Amino acid sequence: MARPLRIEFPGALYHVTARGDRQEPIYEDDNDRKVFLDLLGKVIVEWNWVCQAYCMMGNHYHLLVETPDGNLAKGMRQLNGVYTQLSNRRHQRVGHLFQGRYKAILVDRDEYLLELGRYVVLNPVRARLVKRVEDWPWSSYRSMVGKARNPGWLATDALLAQFGNRKASAQRNFRRFVSEGIGRESIWKNLNRQIYLGDEKFIAQMHGEVDKKSLDVNIPRVQQRPPALPLDVIRAKYRRRDQGIVAAYRTREYSYKQIAEYFRVHFTTVGRVVRRSQRDRTAGR
Repeated sequence: MARPLRIEFPGALYHVTARGDRQEPIYEDDNDRKVFLDLLGKVIVEWNWVCQAYCMMGNHYHLLVETPDGNLAKGMRQLNGVYTQLSNRRHQRVGHLFQGRYKAILVDRDEYLLELGRYVVLNPVRARLVKRVEDWPWSSYRSMVGKARNPGWLATDALLAQFGNRKASAQRNFRRFVSEGIGRESIWKNLNRQIYLGDEKFIAQMHGEVDKKSLDVNIPRVQQRPPALPLDVIRAKYRRRDQGIVAAYRTREYSYKQIAEYFRVHFTTVGRVVRRSQRDRTAGR
């Protein structure tokens, strides 16, 4: 399987997850969690990351981190690699602990920083491990709201500043905001091309940060392409409806259903138009 695209640049904000191999636990007890948390703090300090939120689950973890120096891959290599060594040594085993490489989603901070801040810490509640988010000791939530000591490397002020000028009121507002997130629809419905959480303008900006000559040849082309034009822009470029349908399909961004809904036809009509166009191209017409 081709590896997902990695976009790294100074100031990038990521939602990072890593899962256990074959969905097995990466923490077998609280001592494992303490070891991981200590290592996470060292990685954050060494690589100059800004950690906005974290949550350790059973077979995976979540991080919301900013990289002022554009060095996510180097820090993640240390975090997952060293933790694997420590875990294997402690439990007298060998082999992989994590399921392949970590997954990193590039985040539009203006739109999704707050949503991800609560999504990360709400995971134990959604998984029904606890009833209240404050009952889970292995996330950043308790430090955020003043119920636990801040480890020093957790950037609580940046997130809390969005909820008020005074710390006490900001923490109170943050608690309310997190509580209101329980049961809300998933933010991942807005995930684009597996690696972006943001709109088309944001994706275009991120592509501007990438040196295309340095892209890995194993990266899927669908992730390398610039974002497709909106359907109304595509339609305006063509005099005939069917030409617009074919152009929309060739972007590989829109499904038959999406194209059909926009052009107000049945999705089978879209398929028929696309197949006819393909036959014409093959015949040289």
